Amino acid sequence: MSSRAAARIVKLREEIRRHDRRYYVEAAPEISDRDYDRLVDELRDLEARHPDLITADSPTQRVGDEPVPELQPVRHRAPMMSIDNTYGTDDLLAWGRRVEKLLAEAGQDGPVEWVLELKIDGVAMSLRYEAGGLVQGATRGNGVTGDDVTHNVRTIHGVPLLLGLDSPPESIEVRGEVYMTNSDLVTLNEAQATEGLPPFANTRNVAAGSIRLLDPRECAKRPLRFFCHGVGDATGLGAASQTDLLAWAVKAGLPVAPGTQVFQSLDALIERGTELIEELHTLDFEVDGFVVKVNRFDQQRLLGATAKSPRWAIAWKFEKFEATTTLAGIRVQVGRGGTITPVADLEPVELAGTTVRRASLHNADEIARKDIRIGDVLVVEKAGKVIPHVVRVEKHLRKGHPRTWKFPTECPECGTAVVKDEEGVYIRCPNVDCPARCRERLRFFASRGAMDIEGLGDKLVEQLVSTGLVKHYADLYSLTPEQLEPLERMGKKSATALVEQIATSRSRGLVRVLNALGIRHVGPRVATLLCERFPSIEKLQAASAEDLANVPEIGDIIAASVHEWLASDYGRRTIAGLGDAGVRLDVPEADRVAGGPLTGKTVVVTGTLAGFSRQEAEEAIRKAGGRASSSVSKKTDYLVAGEEAGSKLANATKLGVVVLDEAAFRKLLAGEA
Repeated sequence: MSSRAAARIVKLREEIRRHDRRYYVEAAPEISDRDYDRLVDELRDLEARHPDLITADSPTQRVGDEPVPELQPVRHRAPMMSIDNTYGTDDLLAWGRRVEKLLAEAGQDGPVEWVLELKIDGVAMSLRYEAGGLVQGATRGNGVTGDDVTHNVRTIHGVPLLLGLDSPPESIEVRGEVYMTNSDLVTLNEAQATEGLPPFANTRNVAAGSIRLLDPRECAKRPLRFFCHGVGDATGLGAASQTDLLAWAVKAGLPVAPGTQVFQSLDALIERGTELIEELHTLDFEVDGFVVKVNRFDQQRLLGATAKSPRWAIAWKFEKFEATTTLAGIRVQVGRGGTITPVADLEPVELAGTTVRRASLHNADEIARKDIRIGDVLVVEKAGKVIPHVVRVEKHLRKGHPRTWKFPTECPECGTAVVKDEEGVYIRCPNVDCPARCRERLRFFASRGAMDIEGLGDKLVEQLVSTGLVKHYADLYSLTPEQLEPLERMGKKSATALVEQIATSRSRGLVRVLNALGIRHVGPRVATLLCERFPSIEKLQAASAEDLANVPEIGDIIAASVHEWLASDYGRRTIAGLGDAGVRLDVPEADRVAGGPLTGKTVVVTGTLAGFSRQEAEEAIRKAGGRASSSVSKKTDYLVAGEEAGSKLANATKLGVVVLDEAAFRKLLAGEA
């Protein structure tokens, strides 16, 4: 019986560890919480009957029996350094130039890869594993000495007691963040209210307080989690980069934060980071910025550290502001692409120096996930320049049974039955002639970055649509001053001026038109790239999805979106209408690059130029027929090096790439070189 029990115990431990990995590391659980608890209960029962088979790394041994008398100091084998902060992209770029310069001075001739990671708003933690087994957990403390909190770390289910590796490192200090999700905080505060205890203010405070409790049984009641983001002292790891390390961590069963990406330039990293800020509402944990790191460990070692911080990493932070208010109601807005977005109407509250009355709820799935109901007390957050969003519901303050909001089944503007994206979360009005979609399309069409029609503001667009004067873009070009004069705030002079502005927009060219049409995934950059290859609407319409995807930087998703729009009945009608209205649907000759001094050449710009911004230099390269790239390779023809040129200059020299200063660059653009 003992041998059969031992075999069953081993199997149960392996199965529980596998489910822990599926839940905490891969975010893809295979069984319900109840079935998981049954496995743990069976293991606990078997171990109780065979105490000689209990091991320290068993999943049942996460909580000790007795509290510790006090927290003991622990000296870190490698210091847990703090990271310098920046709140602006200019400072981030300046840091990047310093990094490249330092590497060049150290003789480093390789390119720099930049890693973008989420900065978790939690508590820094160091976990020490010996031969794969967890032996110690310690807080950061002053960076040199922290507190031994092993008794509490063992209660965190996301922390493996035994690394899932056949050959674990002899010794390794894993670094990361202990945190709590917003949904777990909601549940915890409900329990606090039931017991007559005060609620916790936020996830960071409860994580920081819980991990320092003396009684692990109390800590086990707080659903803490862990993300690995680095290592301290390590023997036998074998990773060559940050991305190697994170891949190793996942293999070992250590959770890592989602969304980590590698970029060949800081410009590309910043562009993606700016986009990500608007997606943070999808996360169930708090983030107060990003951490930007040099990817390669050999370059990290060359860069070294100051007395307090590593030179190879920086925190790109943004201001976050929170406030608590009541949800008065929910309404929906219809966007130009038909997306129906729920918006929270809030009791007015001060947030970041402004009075907030509305917050985006994003989509129906998010409302359901957060269980948002009319009359609820909400925590609302604003990060950077992003419109406010709801962080969580303070359910412990919920009174009675507040009404559950139901997403409309019909468009509130035109009554068309709504549809949900395939494998998506967004619900849309499919009616391309919906008045709400028409209004939003026209607003964007007239905006400065699109057709730039001065005087065609939001109020006037509403009047044009509501009176039936304009239904489609082409209708704008048939308007007369006499039709406009009767409208609110319009007189003869302003009506005449607007008609002239509309007429002027006819000659903007195909790049502006493509951007103005609001095709999904198409902005100024994509429109420019497409028009370089297909300089007329006829050529663009004749291109297949494969042809479009072959344009550098476009890819299959954007190509499919553009091709589908151009081939649709609505797309064909729209293009035909604009053409009949005299709108220019090709690239003006002055903007075309039929050939130039840089035709067929790839050019990289690095450092600071006196007479060009980075964007201006790249536009000049394009107009001269060349291709602007962000990284140096054997295919690079020229490197334009300004002040504080870093490792790209060293790499170009090694590869034999022609290096130009600003004066030589100007001569090349003029065809004099």
